Amino acid sequence: MIDAASSPTLEIELPAAGEPETLRPRERDLLAPAAGQAVVRVEATGVSFAEQQMRLGKYYDQPAFPFVPGYDLVGIVEAVGPASGPGGTPADTVLDATAAATGGAGTPVAVGDRVAALTKTGGWAERVLLDVRDLVPVPDGVGPEAAETAVVNGLTAWRMLHRTARVRSGDTIVVLGAAGGVGSLLVQLAVAAGATVVGVVGAKQLDRVRELGAIAVDHRAEDVPARVRELAPDGVAAVFDHVGGDGIVDSWRMLGRGGTLVSYGSASTKDVPGNPRLPILRLLGRILLWKVLPNGRDAHFFDLWAGRRRKPEVYRAAVREDLGRVFALLRDGALEAQIAARFPLTEAAAAMRLAEAGGLTGKVLLLPEG
Repeated sequence: MIDAASSPTLEIELPAAGEPETLRPRERDLLAPAAGQAVVRVEATGVSFAEQQMRLGKYYDQPAFPFVPGYDLVGIVEAVGPASGPGGTPADTVLDATAAATGGAGTPVAVGDRVAALTKTGGWAERVLLDVRDLVPVPDGVGPEAAETAVVNGLTAWRMLHRTARVRSGDTIVVLGAAGGVGSLLVQLAVAAGATVVGVVGAKQLDRVRELGAIAVDHRAEDVPARVRELAPDGVAAVFDHVGGDGIVDSWRMLGRGGTLVSYGSASTKDVPGNPRLPILRLLGRILLWKVLPNGRDAHFFDLWAGRRRKPEVYRAAVREDLGRVFALLRDGALEAQIAARFPLTEAAAAMRLAEAGGLTGKVLLLPEG
């Protein structure tokens, strides 16, 4: 077990709202892990839409500046806290409490294990100190970069598809941003479930989305609702919309009877000046109205963190289960990791610039060198 207290870690700090170039490296010493904690050496983290909002101060519950971004990570357990009970676990192994709290036998987390974690913030670092209950094992055969593409993105895609919209074999669905980090996994998961997928993308991404198994539609060159009506005259079973704004109305109108709209972002309003919560509140208002209208359709705003505060152990168990399924698909070759670009951790500003430029397929990764 390493002496974590004497091991400095490099982090990327976001000091205030501003351009990506405001990001700056800093060093600090990690505290030694207490009982139930682990030090994880980060192998891969990434840039998500959440960090793009956070740099503008527009993410709903982001911490006060300054802070370290990083929504998720994959890494190797380097140290764990001491045993906490009489005759308890060895110093290099801690039982994960998630399974035990939900009736399972518990899963050991040992030094040398590769694990993944949802962090919301803090992942852009060489090493992090985490609650061991938040660590999800990465199976053998899944490398750190592939696993990183599937943590927040894969978990989001799986839950929206199977828990929220409950897409079934034979359904036709629409995925906006079908080449993005979440969208590219949504396409693959839906195709694997037997659904027909209409993937809405830009011109440069059409061929790649077709390769993933979708019917590709260019949102700039085509009238998307009209094209969807051609493909599904009675409407579609689900629409997955990360764009938000006024365009959400078109997504709602594409649904057939019994269909479900899943909204999971408001990318179109990211740069709108003023109170950052107003666009989201308008979006939530529309969704609430649609939910109560007696029209045979449903609408949801997807929140990956729903239930975390109210039932944390149930939430952790569900994360472990769902992310485990996604990792298994990666391991078995049924799901292909989509990597748009790789950057050293110290080039986080350039990575964010590229991610915000759009037109990419997959996720932009940050790879610590320590």
